[in-house]
Amino acid sequence: MMDSKLLKAGITLFFLISLTMVAANEAQAQLEEPPVVKAPNPQTPLSEGVSNEYGLDLIVNNFGFGLGVHYGRYIGPFTAITFRSGITGIRDASEQTFQSFFTGNKIIPNKYKRAFGFPFLFGIKHRIFPEKIADNFRLFVNVGAGPAMAFTYPYVQDGNNNGFRDFVAIQAPGGGTFLSPAERVNDFFTGWKKGETHWGLNGEIKIGADLGSTFAGQTTIEFGYFFYYFKQGLQIMEPYKPYGYRAPQNGFPGTPIEKKDGERNPFNPSQKYFGTPQIKITIGGMW
Repeated sequence: MMDSKLLKAGITLFFLISLTMVAANEAQAQLEEPPVVKAPNPQTPLSEGVSNEYGLDLIVNNFGFGLGVHYGRYIGPFTAITFRSGITGIRDASEQTFQSFFTGNKIIPNKYKRAFGFPFLFGIKHRIFPEKIADNFRLFVNVGAGPAMAFTYPYVQDGNNNGFRDFVAIQAPGGGTFLSPAERVNDFFTGWKKGETHWGLNGEIKIGADLGSTFAGQTTIEFGYFFYYFKQGLQIMEPYKPYGYRAPQNGFPGTPIEKKDGERNPFNPSQKYFGTPQIKITIGGMW
């Protein structure tokens, strides 16, 4: 009698274990993804009878907005040599923009010059995973480098060339003093005649995708990192600052103290490296 009960219990336990194993195998099978189906013959520009690529670029980065043009020449099914140029802003890393609540005017404290960059980038573009990603989403990587030119012109009308914007100390009617600007900020179109050019280097590395089912017209979106390097540096922020201001006397404003013991007061060094993440959208096509 005892043996019969043990046998029934053993059979029941075996059945439960078997059922659990079967359920586990079925669940594991359901979790497994189907294998990726490779495209046997992915489209390429050369297979479609085109090899030249062109586009108009809209650029967004930490420097602001930029515009550019690019050209590419395919030297293989998935590889092209590229050239890109355009115009972008250049900003010092310490810049901060403030806007007046009452007037709406914007001011960047301690800014000395505005700067624009003109990149000239020679690069290589290579499509990746062509057999695993559909032809209407052509994923690629791109690297480029080359010379760059920067154009700088005065942000502040520094009439005495002392390296900072002059303020004067004025006696307030109720006592105390306040600072009033003695040199004004140039508007965007003022000061170009005093501009200077600087030559340096630039480069970028990015990943992107060409969108579209045909090569005749395509939209491209890219994410990457872009940089400028100028060996001599660009003096975008004020290189000097006053040691203080003389007290106003007899109704005359107090002037800035430019030097002590014949020496100026250093403030912002020139900046050599300007780097930023970057997004670029291109409208173009191929022929």
